[in-house]
Amino acid sequence: MIKETKFDIKNERNLTMLVDFYELTMANGYLNNDVGNKIAYFDMFFRRVPDKGGYCIMAGVQQLIDYLSCIKFTDEDIKYLESKNCFSEDFIEYLRNFEFSCDVWAIPEGNPVFPGEPLVIVKGPIIQAQFVETMILLTVNHQTLIATKSNRICRSAENRPVMEFGSRRAQGYDGAIYGARAAVIGGCSATACTIAEEMFGIPAVGTMAHSWIQLFENEYKSFEAWAKTFPDNCVLLIDTYNVLKSGLPNAIKVFDEVLIPMGYRPKGVRIDSGDITYLSKEVRRILDEAGYADVKIVASNSLDEYIIKDVLRQGAQIDSFGVGERLITAKSEPVFGGVYKLVAVEEDNGEITPKIKISENAEKITNPGFKKIYRIFDKKSDKAIADLITLNDEVLDEDSPLEIFHPVYTWKKRKIKNFYAKELLVKIFHKGKPVYTSPNVMSIKKFAEEQLETLWPEVLRLENPHHYYVDLSRKLWDLKHNLLNKYNDSFEE
Repeated sequence: MIKETKFDIKNERNLTMLVDFYELTMANGYLNNDVGNKIAYFDMFFRRVPDKGGYCIMAGVQQLIDYLSCIKFTDEDIKYLESKNCFSEDFIEYLRNFEFSCDVWAIPEGNPVFPGEPLVIVKGPIIQAQFVETMILLTVNHQTLIATKSNRICRSAENRPVMEFGSRRAQGYDGAIYGARAAVIGGCSATACTIAEEMFGIPAVGTMAHSWIQLFENEYKSFEAWAKTFPDNCVLLIDTYNVLKSGLPNAIKVFDEVLIPMGYRPKGVRIDSGDITYLSKEVRRILDEAGYADVKIVASNSLDEYIIKDVLRQGAQIDSFGVGERLITAKSEPVFGGVYKLVAVEEDNGEITPKIKISENAEKITNPGFKKIYRIFDKKSDKAIADLITLNDEVLDEDSPLEIFHPVYTWKKRKIKNFYAKELLVKIFHKGKPVYTSPNVMSIKKFAEEQLETLWPEVLRLENPHHYYVDLSRKLWDLKHNLLNKYNDSFEE
């Protein structure tokens, strides 16, 4: 297996300035008002699962580490900011000598994650913790979205391999590269994106395009040339002209006349257009009758989880899928709505003062304070029961019954016995220095598979999934509602 390398396109360019401009203007204001070094706590979380699904797959932590490890304002950056004529000299000098010093926690990649729980927590000087907002959201939003879409597609394929074929339709270079990484975390077996193998050690695969067949004087000659060039991995694309009248007969003829005499077995045929249910059934029947029951059938062409589910239900004889644009762009819902909110500040005496964002939309009211997350498991089945968000100083007693309750419909309660709990967040930076080593992508993929097995099947289904519970501890719930009441009372005055 190819090992993941340290090569990263980020090393070729400085992304420190990939920020929303208001992060710079606020930073300047924090410094000028002598609060730049005030310790703040921010949560990155999301409010809703895309595609009306039941879960998401956390991804992007390694690229977040890469970014936070390399923040540096170049001379060109400083000159540009000076040219804006809106930043103080003290602020420019601060940026010139910038040194990241925050603590950061994140849920490791591959974990199933749910709305409302912090995926990333940043603690540090407000001027820095605010500054990293855009890149945290950009990095985690994108890869978590693609990993989640990939997992939905792979689950619909019912254990058949799914290859990510979307580079040419991705939203830019990074979308292709990091999308391929996230797709494999979500369950894809391989990618067509060659640089992704060089960077991350994930298998890159591919054979031919229609142009290969069109270049030769006829289809048979093109297949013959391919078989002689790649006899040990011969997969032929059979839909350039006509799958059943031309492509498949020519493929079988090449198998009989070229590959078998050379001592090789053909690997597969690929269908990239047409009614893949009907065509795959016929192709399977004809291959079997010709003595090629071991030859695999690959299908591609604008597939997604719903199409794959439908064709398999109709009896399609497909052994693996290549999925492109609808995966790499998460076409059905291409935005992951992660947000980044201030939840607490630290006073000079070390006391943490919680902060809350209030909205008429209950979904947008934030959970205040410095927090952690426990995943609660049933000891007998090892299935996840719920996630419990608590304040950071709370410790669960696994020897005593645990009462959880719905954070909105509080009369919905459950008392849990015979359980164990795991903390989800791990520290990835301590005082600005990385303290966490990410596994390689293939290890994360395996970890994701294992963690998904801890969820009940009802949570994993594509349509109308069971709602997985993310509850607040009593202490956190009381804190939140005391703050709500405090502000409501002040409005009434």
